[in-house]
Amino acid sequence: MLCRSSAAICGALVMFVISVSVARSEAVAVHSSAVVNAASGDAIVGAASTYNPFRPGWREGGPNTASGERYDASVWAAAIKTTLRQKFGGVRYGARPKYALVEAVGKKVIVKINDVGPLTPGRIIDLNERAMRHFDPSLQRGVIHGVTVKPLSGDYWVPGPVG
Repeated sequence: MLCRSSAAICGALVMFVISVSVARSEAVAVHSSAVVNAASGDAIVGAASTYNPFRPGWREGGPNTASGERYDASVWAAAIKTTLRQKFGGVRYGARPKYALVEAVGKKVIVKINDVGPLTPGRIIDLNERAMRHFDPSLQRGVIHGVTVKPLSGDYWVPGPVG
């Protein structure tokens, strides 16, 4: 009986440490600009918009992404223009996630590319709400022009702000 309660306490402690580590990685930039820039591919410049298939009046997308994940407004994710799919490693159902560095208005963020779509002409990426709030906290702009998107090589990236 004592062993079971000790194991339960130990397990709870491990889960607490993991959750604190995850919370800290959300608040602080995990990757330096130098590391990210060294791993990034050719830049694509255009406009970024935002999407959320669960908000009334939003026409793009559906609840499931091209990768098979359900849309989640709370993670750092985005949909790339369908014609750019191969440049980002062929985003498809069940495949390992692809990542991109998005730069605009003096800020940088790494997003997971988990969806594709026929975006409005001139737009190259649709950011989910969390990623768009990094660039436009009030979501009043709707579209950000002059956005640079660079595919990142490898699959070890932690999405979020870049320091």
